[in-house]
Amino acid sequence: MTAATKSHRRQELREFLMSRRARVSPAEAGLPDGGPRRRTPGLRREEVAVLAGVGASWYQWLEQGRDITVSPQVLDAVARVLRLSGEERRHLYVLAGLNPPLPRPVDEPGELSDGLHRLIDAWMPHPAHIMDAYWNNIAYNDAARLVLAFRPSLRQNCLIDFFTDPVYRARAGNWEANARRVVAQYRAACTDHCEDEGFQQIVGELSEKSPEFAEMWARGDVQAGGQLVKEIDHPVAGRLYLESTPLRVPSRPDLTIVLHNPVAGTGTAEKVAWLTSPEGRRAAMGTVSSAVSSAAS
Repeated sequence: MTAATKSHRRQELREFLMSRRARVSPAEAGLPDGGPRRRTPGLRREEVAVLAGVGASWYQWLEQGRDITVSPQVLDAVARVLRLSGEERRHLYVLAGLNPPLPRPVDEPGELSDGLHRLIDAWMPHPAHIMDAYWNNIAYNDAARLVLAFRPSLRQNCLIDFFTDPVYRARAGNWEANARRVVAQYRAACTDHCEDEGFQQIVGELSEKSPEFAEMWARGDVQAGGQLVKEIDHPVAGRLYLESTPLRVPSRPDLTIVLHNPVAGTGTAEKVAWLTSPEGRRAAMGTVSSAVSSAAS
């Protein structure tokens, strides 16, 4: 970081803390208002320091943007006193030179807004689905059911089903080419939530079910999430080429929307449109049940 950048960041930190301090009244902070002797609105520096449990000189140095040691615990205490929102707290971390905490969901985890349901339904006739942080599949549109064979009987975890669903495995023309990348992307997702044991539960469950996954996981490969091209050998529509794109939702950082786009020039768009038509739906009836029965025999 250049000297000019540091200077700019310290000036922003000073102005940010002063403006947040000015908007909190003593009454809101549980302090007496100070009567007519208080010349400025909001809290004094000394009051913020006492309420946050830090030294007055330390807080003054923080507000001045001096090069001092800060910790997440102390910044959280200051954020609490100044009644910062989640985004303001993250902004404070950045200005103080720390990695910001992960944003918190606006909605309750496990709940899905009507707007997100409408979004994936509006993506028809192309497949779309929504995953949580663990890659649990929590919603999908009708095209995902028809094209990718999503169905209620699955484990509903995209990583586990990628390795264990016989119907998807039978349809995936480039499964081997994508498998290691998928595993490496899941490890990157684990790294983003290193203190969350839920990821290790998924890894442990799948390691018992799939020696292939266990071998790939042991390699320790890490790769950032990104686009994949899926080749699907559909039993009715034939070979399909779909570009899978994961998108994050700022208001729901625990969710990822996965949109599938037909690869241009492959005839996939026309095939998918037909497959989701009444005629295509009739032709596809029973194909999943037949594939499951074949895999079990």
